[in-house]
Amino acid sequence: MVMKKRIAGILPMCVLAFLPLSVQAQKIEAKQPMVNCGQVLFRQPVVVEYELKNTGFRSLRIKSVRTSCGCTSVEYPSQPIASGDKFVVKVVYDAKQMGHFDKQVGIYSNASSSPLVLTMRGVVVGEKVDFDGEYAYELGELQVDVNNIEFDDVNRGDRPLQVIHIRNISDRVAQPQLMHLPNYLSAEVSPSKILPGRSGVATITLDTKKLRDFGLTQTSVYLGFGPGDKVSPNKEIPVSAVLLPNFNKQTDAQLAMAPQLKLSTNKLNLGEFNGKSKLKGEVLVENVGKSELNISSLQMFTTGIGVSLNKTKLAPGESAKMKITADAKLLKTAKSAPRVLMITNDPAHAKTVIDILVK
Repeated sequence: MVMKKRIAGILPMCVLAFLPLSVQAQKIEAKQPMVNCGQVLFRQPVVVEYELKNTGFRSLRIKSVRTSCGCTSVEYPSQPIASGDKFVVKVVYDAKQMGHFDKQVGIYSNASSSPLVLTMRGVVVGEKVDFDGEYAYELGELQVDVNNIEFDDVNRGDRPLQVIHIRNISDRVAQPQLMHLPNYLSAEVSPSKILPGRSGVATITLDTKKLRDFGLTQTSVYLGFGPGDKVSPNKEIPVSAVLLPNFNKQTDAQLAMAPQLKLSTNKLNLGEFNGKSKLKGEVLVENVGKSELNISSLQMFTTGIGVSLNKTKLAPGESAKMKITADAKLLKTAKSAPRVLMITNDPAHAKTVIDILVK
């Protein structure tokens, strides 16, 4: 197949990706419209080859390509592409500027009036730096530095992120995938492909606008070795987020008349199991403020902890007993410390955590 060439020579290839994008009107398929090249050395051009496919019922012809800057060049087929055939678009970034890059290429064809947009991103560095921390956990054929992610004390509108460092301990090229992401989480792996013995980074971003309720939201995502990998318990990464109510707009007069939470303890020591299947304890909850205290959420961060509270609305001066039970068998599988979360309308204690101490 004849190629229209807008680059000269053969350059070292950073990553090869098969990218279908399911856009029915486009009639061009790709698996992933974005490739992350990770760290790229300064002045060492990076090449990404996108293998695409004509899924329409007629011959496809690329009319033109447009790049987001002059630092990106493209090589693409000049001949018609028959229905069902695959073809390659090669994109080259010159890497002559230090720092992060995010480049787009628009592929214009007779298949649609809108272009197919391909993206390549990464960061140009003077010297590649690897993570020097400990990869303490194995998830299948990948090692990671954390196996539990917590987004603590976020407010509506925040977009916090957490990073997972990944190392490929197999003898194959990995293309790590974060699977079963809910709509409020997004993830990106850099680089998109990790060679045997090499490392990369997965960045998980939380969109707090998509969280439904205040308090604790929990889910599990799974780190797969590549596309099509199966979900399994040994690849699980629990993710939690605590969304707080906002009291910033309350006046001084309102704050002076606010409820006030008081607990008998923030650290409940239940002692040692010593063969017992369960341990029990109690925390006294009081309202020492000037208006009704509303406990809108009472949740556990992990399995193995049971909580009951006989009242969730307390008048000034009123109290309630919180009964807490720890289950030895269930706590053995917990990946985070046992804690109880309370969300209240006390501006000074919108979020309160009770640590559960057991042995």
